[in-house]
Amino acid sequence: MIKATKPKILIVYTGGTIGMIKDPTTGILKPFNFEAIYDQVPRLLFYDIDIDTFSFDNPIDSSDMLPDDWQKIAEKIYENYDEYDGFVILHGTDTMAYTASALSFMFENLSKPIILTGSQLPLGIARTDGRNNIINAVEIAAAKHQDGFSVIPEVCICFENKLYRGNRTYKNNAENFDAFASPNYPLLANVGVNIKYNYDYIAKVPKEKMKLCTQIDPNIAILKLYPGIGQNIVASILEAEELHGVVLETYGAGNSNKSPWFLDLLSKAITKGILIINVTQCKGGGAVNEGKYESSFLLGKLGIVSGYDIITESAVTKLMHLLGKEKDKEIIKTLLNKSLRGEMTVE
Repeated sequence: MIKATKPKILIVYTGGTIGMIKDPTTGILKPFNFEAIYDQVPRLLFYDIDIDTFSFDNPIDSSDMLPDDWQKIAEKIYENYDEYDGFVILHGTDTMAYTASALSFMFENLSKPIILTGSQLPLGIARTDGRNNIINAVEIAAAKHQDGFSVIPEVCICFENKLYRGNRTYKNNAENFDAFASPNYPLLANVGVNIKYNYDYIAKVPKEKMKLCTQIDPNIAILKLYPGIGQNIVASILEAEELHGVVLETYGAGNSNKSPWFLDLLSKAITKGILIINVTQCKGGGAVNEGKYESSFLLGKLGIVSGYDIITESAVTKLMHLLGKEKDKEIIKTLLNKSLRGEMTVE
């Protein structure tokens, strides 16, 4: 149990819009030194929280974020895990959901919060949403129960006064401050006059010791179905060299076309040992229900794993994680069909 002392938070700046301020001479936006974070977000001084910062030497535009970068972020947190009560990761919004999902799978038995946030406008802009996002993320990362345990022992995204489970969230808007959505899982908290936590949906503090697994196999593909998709297109994906896994984005409740050539290509890929997970294209309220219709029944019969209501961002990182961690394909199939970090609702 953590002693009831002044919370200590580590802010890790990876890159992205939030870390930009305008050069007074040139007017060009450039990354600022986060060691001076109180200059940009002076309201943090009102909190009884110790805050340290760390910035990667070369800030990463989130569009350039790679699995190697996920590993670096995870290792930085792991190195400092015992020194801090929580972690705030400042990240570009475009791939924030992928990073949040990846970190959720890398950390097993997480007992402290890892809160990702960013902004739609740079921190150096008068109307920026970044200051409020940082303040909310820090306060939530520092929150503890009376017994000393963290209120949020999981990886989350905090954005525009809302706290989301990281592996249930995707970016759905590039212009509004309210940029993220979690259609298949309730918010973990709402920030208003007070922070209202949705305790029934927050992960419980585990009894086991935290473990980190950063092995990643990026050799996967997303195959998104659309009316008229050609045999040559599907074949070019499923027959790609070094392909180990596929996220198959189907229609509705997990349906696809029933063309013999399509089912044959899927069958050949599975025979070669390629793992395929069925994920619905329906972002809001969608879930794969293999067997509800004939086409989804046929996919299940081939050995394609149901993703239930998992979102694509989470399916991608979960598949990469399991392929990097496990060698036995049957074990991976079993784990794909289970909720490991609350990423899907299993029937």
